[in-house]
Amino acid sequence: MGASINQGRTTAAAEGEITVFLIGMRFTNLLAVRSWFPVFRAMPGMLRELSQDKDSGLLGYRLLRGGLRDIHIVQYWSSHEKLLAYASASDGSHRPAWAAFNRRLRAGRDKVGFWHETYVVPAGRYESVYVNMPESGLGAATGVIPVGRRGETAAQRLAARGA
Repeated sequence: MGASINQGRTTAAAEGEITVFLIGMRFTNLLAVRSWFPVFRAMPGMLRELSQDKDSGLLGYRLLRGGLRDIHIVQYWSSHEKLLAYASASDGSHRPAWAAFNRRLRAGRDKVGFWHETYVVPAGRYESVYVNMPESGLGAATGVIPVGRRGETAAQRLAARGA
């Protein structure tokens, strides 16, 4: 059974600044399971940890596949400060996973690639529309409202957010 469909046009209920964090991995050698599996296994635990902590700053995320070798995750955060705090927290899952990845990399195990990008998007500089869709993207992270509350066009919604 799929997610329920929101009939008509909706927009993300997000307010204020949003931080978008893109992270991914690439299997450079699919047969080298011992090299890439620990990296692959670490992310679900981190996402679970963040999702269970309402104060973590993680608003939501979406897993995307980029073909056979690539996995991408789009994460929405309430602030870049909370993202950075999680990345450096000594009592979280990220630090040990990052240290283990770096040890494998120094040992010459280049069978897995890793990347991330962070975008801090000021209030009023993003907009969204979802038509006959379940909650998706930023709307899944923050909830949705009828599009008319912010304007019928992308330009109107951006102007409404900038006001």
